Amino acid sequence: MTDKQEIEIREALRQAIDEEMTRDDKVLVMGEEVAEYNGAYKVTKGLLDKWGPKRIVDTPISENGFSGLAIGAAMCGLRPIVEFMSFNFSFVAADQLISTACKQHYMSGGRFNVPIVFRGPNGAAAQVSCQHSHCVESIYGTFPGWYIIAPSNAYDAKGLLKSAIRANCPVLFLENELDYGKKMEIPTHDYTVPIGKAKVVREGKHITLVSYSRMLKNCLEAADEMAKRGIEVEVIDLRTIKPLDIGTVTESVKRTHFCVLVEEGHLFAGICAELGFQVMEHCLDYLDAPIIRVCQRETPMPYSKPLEYATLPNRERIIEALENVRKG
Repeated sequence: MTDKQEIEIREALRQAIDEEMTRDDKVLVMGEEVAEYNGAYKVTKGLLDKWGPKRIVDTPISENGFSGLAIGAAMCGLRPIVEFMSFNFSFVAADQLISTACKQHYMSGGRFNVPIVFRGPNGAAAQVSCQHSHCVESIYGTFPGWYIIAPSNAYDAKGLLKSAIRANCPVLFLENELDYGKKMEIPTHDYTVPIGKAKVVREGKHITLVSYSRMLKNCLEAADEMAKRGIEVEVIDLRTIKPLDIGTVTESVKRTHFCVLVEEGHLFAGICAELGFQVMEHCLDYLDAPIIRVCQRETPMPYSKPLEYATLPNRERIIEALENVRKG
């Protein structure tokens, strides 16, 4: 008997939800098509049959309404998991998320916790154009009160979602539509991954390369290419955006003296802007060249497939940044 299983990210998320619903009867799921249709991306497949309609709840197309309902339920002791069919649709519920969920603990003087997870796909998919391709982490990240999590693989997706469900504050759990079918071997036993801890996924001594979520794949491919050229790139997966594990990043930069940051979101006021400034605060005397950012180009997402590829960070753009940072 093996203690490993090879599963897709969607199945890892499903296992996390199912195991936490078994562990805690206050956990429930709600959202559009999560029950009868088994979830838009089949993350909740089979959960309605197992747990019934009181714990797997289909909602109308009313993000503002069901988000408010879930926040109220969390304040009264339940632990809702709210699925957005796309995090782009969370903008309809922005007032609930920003004005209530992440501020209620402060506004109530600590009397109310809001243990709630908002989860679903974030960022671009395959030719869904500009209204369905937003990266929301920098928008919501500017407000205190959240945990913001963005895993890149099945192991972290399961372990971090379990930690998120157990957290006593609101969590934005950012997935990616194009990654749901990505497979990985993970343990069959119960485990969690700590919130707020980055991971060095590839060791190197010449350049520090930092990213998260779907962009990590491009970074690892770029690091493979640089290795053929004699440059050893250390790749760090942030995993959690807020709270940010700046310690793991700066320890690496102090050894390599060069830093490239990659995110799927836009350049202006993005996660890389914040991360880069913090790296500069902690590592200015260790940097041998300015930090380089590789982000989505400053344009709404095109529908055209070639233009979409050129707009997003890709392997070629990251390799170019890694070459240029060494030139100072």
